[in-house]
Amino acid sequence: MNRLDVMALELDPHPSFAPRTGPVLVVIADGVGVADPADSNAVHRAHTPTLDALAASPLYTELLAHGVAVGLPSDDDMGNSEVGHNALGAGRIFAQGAKLVNQALADGSIFTSDVWQTAIERGQSGTLHLLGLHSDGNVHSHTDHLYTLLTQAASQGVRRARVHILLDGRDVGARSAMTYIEQTEAVLAEINAQDGNDYRIASGGGRMTITMDRYQADWEMVKRGYECHTHGLARHFPSAALAVETMYAESDAGDQYLDAFVVVDDSDAPVGPMVDGDAVLLFNFRGDRAIEISQAYEDADFTVFDRGQHPDVFYAGLLQYDGDLMVPTQYLVAPPAIDSTIGEYLCAAGKAGFAVSETQKFGHVTYFWNGNRSGYIDEELETYVEIPSDNVEFNKTPSMKLREITEETIKLLRSGRYRYGRINFPNGDMVGHTGDLEATIEAMEVVEECVARLMKVIEEVDGVLIYTADHGNADIMYTEKDGVRSPKTSHTLSPVPFAVYDPGYEQEYVLDPPDHAGLSHVAATMLNLMGYKAPDNYQPGLLRFR
Repeated sequence: MNRLDVMALELDPHPSFAPRTGPVLVVIADGVGVADPADSNAVHRAHTPTLDALAASPLYTELLAHGVAVGLPSDDDMGNSEVGHNALGAGRIFAQGAKLVNQALADGSIFTSDVWQTAIERGQSGTLHLLGLHSDGNVHSHTDHLYTLLTQAASQGVRRARVHILLDGRDVGARSAMTYIEQTEAVLAEINAQDGNDYRIASGGGRMTITMDRYQADWEMVKRGYECHTHGLARHFPSAALAVETMYAESDAGDQYLDAFVVVDDSDAPVGPMVDGDAVLLFNFRGDRAIEISQAYEDADFTVFDRGQHPDVFYAGLLQYDGDLMVPTQYLVAPPAIDSTIGEYLCAAGKAGFAVSETQKFGHVTYFWNGNRSGYIDEELETYVEIPSDNVEFNKTPSMKLREITEETIKLLRSGRYRYGRINFPNGDMVGHTGDLEATIEAMEVVEECVARLMKVIEEVDGVLIYTADHGNADIMYTEKDGVRSPKTSHTLSPVPFAVYDPGYEQEYVLDPPDHAGLSHVAATMLNLMGYKAPDNYQPGLLRFR
């Protein structure tokens, strides 16, 4: 960071508050929302006296973590970890994934880019392939985007297209794949009613089985997906619908865990392998689970697994999923330009900080917190600790790596080097996504245990702890209709907790959140507690100082 950066990011001292001598620690309990105290609420059902005491304190409120409060198109849109951490670290609201794509589709700018034109030219002479999460969950993707891209391609003379579907069952109902397959088949049938068009579903599989790995936790997932979509190497079925129906009959697995499949013709040949000259568009807009498959398609020096006879395809993403790594190099819609994050301000002020989580959420307290920026802002001032996640179904180990995260955090707090830190406890979200209520209750009790330990250390080092979350999930684990319970594996629209634990508190401030306060107000609050005024363009803090 050069001198001009430092001057541009200068922080003014707080006019009335003298901060504690120890660090400010932000604990993000991922997926822990605040919902009605129902039997389906794992947060409520868990034995959590420490968290209950925080919720009963005068320094407690609840924050919006979905919809327009985090930059999404409407308040019908559930939040997610990526936009949540963007808002936490940026202190402002930026238009996010789906909203950016919706704008580009509405004004047609997405179809005027050189990237789209190249994809169309490839599709006119070969095959246009569209790959992505196949639902309207609006967290990683939306089928409306897929349908618009397909319809536009057909109108521009692309006669042959193949759709490679990743079954959701996580951001939508656990076994809802048939609904989306039927919708897509209807769209394809309408396009195919035009002379000469040949649009088909070609391959698919569950999002937690193929393709959509993140943070390099399981490259075998990516390999299975790549081989399925590219070379047609997976179990054969005459249609996507029959593939799903067959696998439903074979096990109780939700859509996200179904095996890879390939659609074949009457001669048992795959209908949509990728060959030289084709174009491939990934229609996911969220970045974390799109990076590795993008690298597999476009990296000329890719060596993580053997791709076989890798075809010469033109590959592009709906967005660029990692701006620093430039993945992918070709994309249809530019991501939000998030500048002046709290990390940049504090590095410019020379304040040492840390970030800790396990692999599943490590990128959230680093890349997403830092405004979609890879690596350190200032390696001399920052310490990032990634604890490898276990490659298991998370309801089998509900504690995940919370205790290890806590141990590392305690070491950093006690070192005396750091003025601030942020950590992510992933299990409320990751175990919540499995739909296993009892495992999620256990997960919340481990959150309780670890927060209680951290509060004791915060008292020891004369620091302040902020407890919050990035979105809901564990707070509504199932829905019930006509006496039948259905697991709810998706995020919720619930607000999230926000509490300040300040052992040195002497009534210097009171909680005074503005109306409709959301996650973007946390950064200013954090700066205030460190003894700084927040930048003028940040959302105001949640505290009023006496």
